Amino acid sequence: MRDPLRRGLGALALLTPFVIGVSAAGADRDGEELFRFTDPEIVESSGLVVEGDRAHTVNDSGDTGRVFTVDTATGETVGVTDWADGPQDVEALAPAGAGQVWVADIGDNTTSRDSISVTRVPVGDGDRVVTQDAIDLVYPDGPRDAEALLAHPQTGRLYVATKGVFSGELHAAPPELAADAPNTLGLIAEIPGMVTDGAFFPDGEHLVLRTYTEAVVLSFPELDVVGSFELPRQQQGEGIAVTSESHVLLSSEGQQAPVLRAALPRQVRQALAEAAPTMTALPTPSAASEPTPAGQDGGASAVDDLSAEVRDRDAWWWFASGIVGLLVVLVLLRALKPR
Repeated sequence: MRDPLRRGLGALALLTPFVIGVSAAGADRDGEELFRFTDPEIVESSGLVVEGDRAHTVNDSGDTGRVFTVDTATGETVGVTDWADGPQDVEALAPAGAGQVWVADIGDNTTSRDSISVTRVPVGDGDRVVTQDAIDLVYPDGPRDAEALLAHPQTGRLYVATKGVFSGELHAAPPELAADAPNTLGLIAEIPGMVTDGAFFPDGEHLVLRTYTEAVVLSFPELDVVGSFELPRQQQGEGIAVTSESHVLLSSEGQQAPVLRAALPRQVRQALAEAAPTMTALPTPSAASEPTPAGQDGGASAVDDLSAEVRDRDAWWWFASGIVGLLVVLVLLRALKPR
C-alpha cells in the first residue's frame, strides 16, 4: 500500500497545478488585449515586468536562462538577455531598478530542492550575454514550490510567495543578501493557494497576488484584504504586472499569447487613491537589495519583523481554497483508481 500511496501523492503534487490551470483555460474574455507576443520562442510566459513601453518576460521551466524584452506597442521582441546555461525552474520576474530585473529560479514541483535562487539581470533593447552570480535562498523548514517573486518598490527587499494547493506562504528575504552563502527566508503569513505571480503597487503599501482565475489585493505590511476580483480567462494565466493604481497587466502561457489589461475593482482603486500622495516611481534599489558578503554566521537570515503586524486571514480565503483543493483531490483520486 505504501508504494501506491506514494505514487498517488506524487502524481497529485505534479498534476494539481495543471488540472487547475486547464480548468481555467479557454478563450480570453473581459480583458483588453494590449499586445500579443509575436516571438515564437516565447511559449510559456511565466513572469512579467513592465517598464515604460517595454515588457520583460521569461519562459517557464525547460528553457535556457534568458529574458525577453518586448515592445508593448507591437509585441515584437526587441532584446534578449542570456544570463545562464541551465537554470532549474525559472518561474518569475521582479523589478530590480531601471534596466534590470530579478530572475527567480524558484520552481520546485517535487519539493526536493535544497535551495532556490534569484539573479539580478540587465535587460533592454539589443541582445546580450551576461555572467551574473545567482544568490541562494533557503526556506527555514524545508523546500516549497513557488512561482511568485515580489520586490518592494522603496526598499528593494524581495518576497517569495509559495504555491500550495490549499494555501501558500509569503516569505521575506533578508534585508541584505549574502552573495556567498545561503540566505534564509523568513515566514510572514499564510496567503491564498495556487498563487502564480504577484507584484507590489508603486506606493509600497499594497500588493497583488494572482492565481489562475482571480487576484487578491492586500495592504502591506498588514496583509489585510483590500479586495479581490475575477481575472479574464486565459490559457494558463501565469504573470501579473502593476502599471498604475487602476489597472494590472496579465500574461499567459501559450505561443502568441496576448497580454491583457484588466481594470481593478472600484473599492481597490479607492483604497489606492487614498495612498496616492505617497506614491513614488520605482527607485534604483538601495543597498538593502544588493548582494553583500555573508556575516560570521555564514549566511543571512530574514528577521520576521513583519509578523507582529500581520492580522488573521479572512475566513473566506480558507473556505474557498479548501473547496477547490478538495475538488482537485477527488478528481485526481478518481483518475488514479484502478480500472
